[in-house]
Formats: sequence, C-alpha cells, structure tokens
Amino acid sequence: MGDLQSLTISLGAGRDLTADEISGAADALASEQPSDDAKAGFLSALARKGETSAEIAAFAGAFRALALDPGVADWSSRAVDIVGTGGDHAGGFNVSSMVTLVVACAGVPVMKHGNRGITSKCGSADLFAAMGVRLDASPEKLRGALATLGYAFYFAPSWHPAFKRIAPVRKMLAARGERTVFNILGPLLNPGRPANVLLGAASPALVDKLAEALDALGTASALAVHGIIGPGRGIDELTSATVNMVRGAGRLRAIRGEWTPESLGLAVSPFADIVGGDIEANLALATALAAGGGPRGLADTIALNGAVALWIAGARPDVRGSIGEAREILLGGAVRRKIADTRDFYGG
Repeated sequence: MGDLQSLTISLGAGRDLTADEISGAADALASEQPSDDAKAGFLSALARKGETSAEIAAFAGAFRALALDPGVADWSSRAVDIVGTGGDHAGGFNVSSMVTLVVACAGVPVMKHGNRGITSKCGSADLFAAMGVRLDASPEKLRGALATLGYAFYFAPSWHPAFKRIAPVRKMLAARGERTVFNILGPLLNPGRPANVLLGAASPALVDKLAEALDALGTASALAVHGIIGPGRGIDELTSATVNMVRGAGRLRAIRGEWTPESLGLAVSPFADIVGGDIEANLALATALAAGGGPRGLADTIALNGAVALWIAGARPDVRGSIGEAREILLGGAVRRKIADTRDFYGG
C-alpha cells in the first residue's frame, strides 16, 4: 500500500507519479487507513499539480481492478459506452441516455455506465430509473438485459465498492470547491469493459488527456469530444448547437480536430434546444422525442451521437450517412417501443 504522505510531498514538488505509485495510492484510498485528511491532502496535491493522461490511465486501471465483474465478456468486444464526465454546468439534457436506446435499436450492444445527478438535476441513472430500469438489478438480470434489450445500465455505486472509503473525502473536498481526479475517472471505469467508447469531456483541456488515457487502457475504438458553447463555456457532448472538439483513440487514433454541425449536414441549432431540467422535465422530453416530437436541435444532437457511436463500434461506415437512420430510429417509433420493452423486462 502506498505511503500517501510521501506521495503528497512528491506531488507538491511537481513530480508525476509512476504506475506502481498510483496502484499503491489507489489501495490506500480504498482502505480504512490512512485518515480522510491524509486522503484529501493527496487528492488536493494531485489536482494542483494537474493529472497527466498516464496518471489518469493508471488510476483507471487500478480502480477497474477493484470493481466487481458483471460477467459480460461475451458482449464486450462488440459493445459501446456513451458517457460523459459531467461537471460542465451547461444544463444539458441526458443525451447519452437516449443515444443508448437508439444504438441498441440499431443492433449494437450498449453497456451504459452512470450515476444519479451530482452536478446536474438529472443524471443518467435518474432518467433510466424513470423509464423503468432497476438500478439494483443483479448481474444475471443485466446479462438478460443485454441479450433481450440490447443494452444494460451499470449503476456506478453498485459496481465500485472501493469508492465507499473515498466518498466522504470527495464530499469534504467538494464542500471546499475542490475537484479531484474522481471527477474525470467515472467514464473510464465501466465494469463491463466495452471495447468502444464515445466519451464527453467537461472541458477542452480534458479532450486530449482522456483520449490518451483511453489509448493507454487499450480501448479498441474511441472518441473523446467536447462541445464549445462560447468563450469559457462548454458541454460534455457532441451537439448540433456547438463547434465540437474531437480526438480519437485506438482504431480512430488519427481523428483529431473540430466538427461543426454544417460539416455533418446538420443545421446549427440554438443551444436552448439541448437544455434539460429535472427528472420529470427530462422524462417528458424523452417521451416527446420517442413520440416523434421534441426540439429539433435535441433530436439532431441525439441522432448525431447515435451515428457517431455506431461508427465508433464499426457498425456503420461513416457518420454523416448514418444520421438519418439514427433520427428515424429515435422519432419513428423504435425508441418508444424500446422504452416499453424496458418497462416490461424489469417488471415495471
């Protein structure tokens, strides 16, 4: 187990940590000892230094090893996760949740990893629960969901018991207005280990770091993205309302640049079309979209992300040519039927 005090001193001196040091630090953070103050000091020092992509990947590898195994290796090589870091404070709708349903309808298995809203009024877990998903579903039930529905939702607290020793420290630091590496680790810790990932970053600076971390973790195909709303303001999504930063990993390592809505054949939407609300408001939006309505910009954004996720997974040859298919799945009734099938499957 790592000596957090000595590592904290090293971080204070600006030294990056080795993979072995991070493995020891992860064990220490997940244990009863050292004290919460010592853990907080380490995490604060790491954040002040700034996490490198190698450090992020090493922490992700260490905490993946401590996660529970859902036993879904038979699906992992074909599956995709659509996930964001959160923390952008943009007030966006749960785009990735609806994209999950679109991609599952298109025949690509989705392993969605997420939590209840922490920095937002409605997290992916909140919306999926409102649509009938059981957050406490057993591993057997979730394997059945992959086979029957084409997607499974992994409620993060159920799969990462090591985080129980870290949660009080995170709350302590959050009360001080301090972020930690755990604010960006979540999207890298999917217990199902899907080979393909569409990952939204809360800030431009994280796009390269997360792409490099995905590469270091051996991800087969991935894209890290960030939507630029305006100066100093962004969202952890690809959207039809923003210029979108993109950086590939794995098979897509050569992808790097900016995607505009126009370059993808989409009209530029007002950002107000992408904004969500609390659980009730977002469920109403989801229901409207599934019935063929909802804001045009939101439908375009979901269709765009659906097409990108299918392309990342190798199920479609290009993005632009798949947006229409994804839009028809969303608005034409397939997603509405998937939501009804979800309620039936979980007994709701």
